[in-house]
Amino acid sequence: MSEDGPTRRSRDRLTRMSKDGPARPVEERAVRRWARPDLVAVGVAFALFAVAAVAGGVLYLLGRPVHASAAPLFAHWLPHAGPGTPLALLVAVLVWWRGPELAARLSWRRLMAVSYVTSVVWTLALALIDGWQRGVAGRLTTEHEYLHEVPGVTDIPRMLSGFTTRILDFQPDSWTTHVSGHPPGALLVFVWLDRVGLSGGAWAATLVLLVSALVAVAVPETVRLLGPAGSAGRARAVVPETVRLLGPAGSAGRARAVVPFVVLFPGAVWSGVSADGLFAGVTATGVALLAHGAVRARPVSAIGGGVLLAFGCYLSYGLVLMSALAAAVVLLAWSRRRQEKEAEGGAAPATADDAVPVGPVTEAGKGVFVAVGWALVGVVPVVVAFTAAGFLWPDGYRLVIERYYQGVASARPYGYWVWADLAVLVVAAGPAAAVIVRRTARAGWAARAGWAARAGWAARAAWAARAGLAAGRGCRTPAPLASASDQVNRGSSHGDAAPHTVAWVLPLAAVAAIVAADLSGYSKAEVERIWLPFTVWLMAGAALIPPPDRRGWLAAQALVALTVNHLLLTRW
Repeated sequence: MSEDGPTRRSRDRLTRMSKDGPARPVEERAVRRWARPDLVAVGVAFALFAVAAVAGGVLYLLGRPVHASAAPLFAHWLPHAGPGTPLALLVAVLVWWRGPELAARLSWRRLMAVSYVTSVVWTLALALIDGWQRGVAGRLTTEHEYLHEVPGVTDIPRMLSGFTTRILDFQPDSWTTHVSGHPPGALLVFVWLDRVGLSGGAWAATLVLLVSALVAVAVPETVRLLGPAGSAGRARAVVPETVRLLGPAGSAGRARAVVPFVVLFPGAVWSGVSADGLFAGVTATGVALLAHGAVRARPVSAIGGGVLLAFGCYLSYGLVLMSALAAAVVLLAWSRRRQEKEAEGGAAPATADDAVPVGPVTEAGKGVFVAVGWALVGVVPVVVAFTAAGFLWPDGYRLVIERYYQGVASARPYGYWVWADLAVLVVAAGPAAAVIVRRTARAGWAARAGWAARAGWAARAAWAARAGLAAGRGCRTPAPLASASDQVNRGSSHGDAAPHTVAWVLPLAAVAAIVAADLSGYSKAEVERIWLPFTVWLMAGAALIPPPDRRGWLAAQALVALTVNHLLLTRW
């Protein structure tokens, strides 16, 4: 039996030899060639961090301090070790050594359980480097933290109704720094914990640790849910060598690639016993539930996702920017469901008269919009409950901006922090984030034609063909246009664009949220913890890193986290 065209051409491309004699397959050489720009991207990121550190020191000497003693990080220089040091080293080595193998071999449910438990242990070990009291039990009990205000909350409805009156500083009853800088939901969490008998810093730290580790389940689960339907088998049948080099093309393969990176996420240095880690866990779970509801048509999941994402906006004002990730989930869910409909035979072949299949697109759109409607059903009660209790979110936001500039933020130069905050990402999210962002940009650019087709450009081209514009110019009559899904699936000849759509769309949404937060000027310094709900989603693009390079970048991630935690004493 003769081979079909695409299969034969793919095999020929994989076995083509160089002029100098026996050489590696073309795809393997492409992987190695594109690894060099990854090193350049990481080098540039670290150079920017070094420039920010030097600039912070120079500005201090010039009498214009940036108000961060270890700028651009908000920490103190204090080389030290602690009881968590051996455990952190052990976890880092084990995840580097066996993590990728277990991620590929374990069943999905077992993998998610192992991922969660390992994330908890890694985060706790990093916190224990600072010691039990200083790094865990006492971290949330200082005068600036939430637990400082918990004993004074004797009437929750009264606290909520009068919350905004205590936001501004220089009042006898002004809220502490963190309470005043956030909506009442954050304080309410620790008040509820106290009401059920789990009072004190140790219990609060335990809650934060357990919730923050949910990102190790939520992020890979979201990637698995939103990946293209049925792509793994096709990829293995056509280009098995590419699958070996670039990793499984199916959504499960991409999700499994994410797991080791989200477990050894350097942001765990700050998420361990910081309320922002709790915020990251809550919102990441909300995003995963929204994805489950949209892809699997589960109203309960969609409602749960709406509840958590809405509650996230009452944990931190900046979490309204999670709307970028929610929008990405809706877009990817629509794409996934449309592919499923096409696979079921609901799509007629696309022609010049019908460039984009209408049936599956319409059905998929209806299904996703129904899920969005259910998510809104979860959003509304949260908003109504806080509003009815007397807290108006817009009033709180307006007052918190005023409070922000009553403090040290008024002295922190925007001209420095607007770029120094971005430099922090190479430490807060790790050097792998620079690799992922570079590959995200490249993959998105390569797939731009397919996205344009989905937006309706193909239909316009079909209209132009019917109008005879091409023939009027003496051009050859255009061939029937492929469907939008075919155009997207063709993607890039390098193999890392369209087949990895979910791997670059989610990081791209995270980058959009980070850039918006950065330009707002309301995150001058301390972004290593403030941006945790966004930066963790950069790891959703780990599948874009070729498998031969992944262990190296995992080691770099762990090394950054361990170095920071042993050289610096992080605050908050």
